[in-house]
Amino acid sequence: MSPSSPIANDALAPVPAERRVFQWHDHASLWFSLGVGLLVMQVGAYLMPALGTQEALAAIVFGSLVGAGLLGWVAKLGCDSGLASAGLMHAVYGRSFASLPIVLNIVQLIGWGTFELVVMRDATVAIGRQSGAMAAAWWPVAATLLWGAVVMALISGSMVQLVRRVIARVALPLVVLSLLWLSWQFLSLAHAQGFAQLWQRQGAGGMGVMPALDLVIAMPISWLPLVADYARHGRSGGAALRGTWLGYALANIWCYTLGVLVALTLPSQDLVTALLLAQGGLIALSLILIDEVDNAYGDTYSGAVSAHSLLPRWSIRQWGLAVAAVCTALALVLPMHSLEPFLLLLSSVFVPLFGVILGRLAFGVSAPALLQRASRVEWLPVALWLSGIAFYHLLPRVWAGAGSALPTLALCFALAWATRSRRA
Repeated sequence: MSPSSPIANDALAPVPAERRVFQWHDHASLWFSLGVGLLVMQVGAYLMPALGTQEALAAIVFGSLVGAGLLGWVAKLGCDSGLASAGLMHAVYGRSFASLPIVLNIVQLIGWGTFELVVMRDATVAIGRQSGAMAAAWWPVAATLLWGAVVMALISGSMVQLVRRVIARVALPLVVLSLLWLSWQFLSLAHAQGFAQLWQRQGAGGMGVMPALDLVIAMPISWLPLVADYARHGRSGGAALRGTWLGYALANIWCYTLGVLVALTLPSQDLVTALLLAQGGLIALSLILIDEVDNAYGDTYSGAVSAHSLLPRWSIRQWGLAVAAVCTALALVLPMHSLEPFLLLLSSVFVPLFGVILGRLAFGVSAPALLQRASRVEWLPVALWLSGIAFYHLLPRVWAGAGSALPTLALCFALAWATRSRRA
């Protein structure tokens, strides 16, 4: 490339048709795998004992369907346009202002990527101690470096090949078997303790149904800034929507429900210890732990795509290696469990952000065309986004039982759709 040649920005250009290979089952495999995780089960356990069993399951099913539906909708936008999430942000918020939400997304992804490494490290140490293989004080450091190296190795390869060959053909069947085994073990334990009594169990209070929905929807919403980075490689927008929706909804419902089941049957144990106590739990947890790698990979890859959109001189692969190295370093030094509330707070920024994006790009609007004529700052969408953030945090103070995510998404979508240009 000559010094005067422009540097290609792969994140802001649609993926060519010949490179679009994902079919609906590829989307479904990817998002089922990404939806399975120890963190999801742990959040599911948080619903107990505040809610009754039936209330918790109703919140899980409804919240998962809504949250995964939103994820699928953004996947369709990404597939139809061929643009990454950064490209959608540029099209809606302007070529210069989009840098702010993109930077916030990178910070969020580094935070969640680091948190995933911490979760994998802690689970690895727990498995090692259970099997009697890990007792040394330096094992946590070694486990962190090991999983960081695995993520760096994966990011060095092709994302498309990873999804189609490793996740769909190897990781997915193994993790489904492990979930089936754990579900059978804890359902048997629930039956031994009196299934009817557990089913009729009432909540202790402290959390309403709408805040519980917020908690369930939080997981799929946390993936909204990432989904287009993968869906843009799909052949059909409808297939991307259906596959993403089905895959993630099934995984979210299953893992949240398993977390509730663990909390009901072994309420005094932390999640990892409870899973290890199940017959065959060591093997099942090990398989889930291996599947957890793709969550860290997902954060790293999308962080690299977003960083590349800002500084395209580095390729997505180079940025991926840098992001993985930063996450590994942070996992060694930061008290990540105490930073989880900060990460959830940062995630709340993306609820109104994508409410506005969905409203602007809904019903056949061409994102690439909008990107071409976008100004440096699109002031009206920016104002709607900032107002949505304020609404998200003020609503619980005014109406504590209403939740925040769904009302904010609905309001931002409606205002963005009503005020969009008719030329779009």
